[in-house]
Amino acid sequence: MRHEFLLALEETGCVCAATGWQPHHLLVSQGGSVVAVMPLYIKHNSRGEYVFDWSWADAYRQHGIRYYPKLVTSVPFTPSTGPRLLVAPGSEAQPLISAAYAAVIAEANRLGASSWHLLFPGEQESARFVGAGMRQRIGCQYHWHNRDYRSFDDFIATFSSRKRKNLRKEREAVFSAGVEFTRFNGHTITPSMWEQFYQFYQHTYHVRGQQEYLSLEFFVRLGRVMPDHLLLVVASHAGRPIAAALSLQDDHTLYGRYWGSREDYQFLHFETCYYQGLEYAIEQGLKRFDSGAQGEHKIQRGFEPVITYSNHWIADKAFDDAIREFLISEANYVRDYSVEASKGLPFSKG
Repeated sequence: MRHEFLLALEETGCVCAATGWQPHHLLVSQGGSVVAVMPLYIKHNSRGEYVFDWSWADAYRQHGIRYYPKLVTSVPFTPSTGPRLLVAPGSEAQPLISAAYAAVIAEANRLGASSWHLLFPGEQESARFVGAGMRQRIGCQYHWHNRDYRSFDDFIATFSSRKRKNLRKEREAVFSAGVEFTRFNGHTITPSMWEQFYQFYQHTYHVRGQQEYLSLEFFVRLGRVMPDHLLLVVASHAGRPIAAALSLQDDHTLYGRYWGSREDYQFLHFETCYYQGLEYAIEQGLKRFDSGAQGEHKIQRGFEPVITYSNHWIADKAFDDAIREFLISEANYVRDYSVEASKGLPFSKG
């Protein structure tokens, strides 16, 4: 939600009408002063949102009703939880949320938008938007929590013996293959390193037959405007880079975001994207590692299931009723799944 990040997306053309993300941000003023701001986009597709509504769009199409355009409040291409309405210090949140809700609904009606979707707010903010009139949807991600570990070994000492041995074997397999790892912050990432990373990033999408969301220009811009918030892990073999993972960070959390590789070694992905990040988070005293959307394989590596939230307003009454029933059923499933998934965590029961 930093201005530098959102502006970099827009000024490098990653976020624009042509990519299906037309900026249409909300600014709330009172007495001549700005008291709240909220990112808002007119969406013409559902790419890069990570709260999946493809089935909703299909249902609209089957009934001969337009689903797009819709309005979306989120950080584009980023499934990370955080505040979505930024409120000025000293201002009360709930009245501003109610005012923002009324303003966005009026704008949605003016534009003929089918719906408004607010993605990955925190639990309290989501509840406040429910109070204003939106539906709530829940999902599940996997986050690591730092319980004052002194080292990576201190962390895996909390595992059961079998799970600890498995993890060590994974790491040993990578290092015994001759793969080495180096970490760089934004100040030390050179232009050639950005180009190499971008090739890895592109390749990961292309092998799945997909188009990447972000451009090389965006990453270079990020390195220039947010260097203190970047961590680049580079994996090399025989002195040649073969993979890399780029994370962002704030004072408390590491956000695992982008990865790519040109060569495939057993467990290379886990070491580059997770174990190197965990070591870094422990060294830096960070409290949480948000490794992004999906990935049940993270559970056995100590990433715990956490509930995520989104909020939705649907203009069509019949579809709103149907979606409400779906969200109730889905929420029951997700909560049950989260409890069951927690049983797969590697921590010792003793």
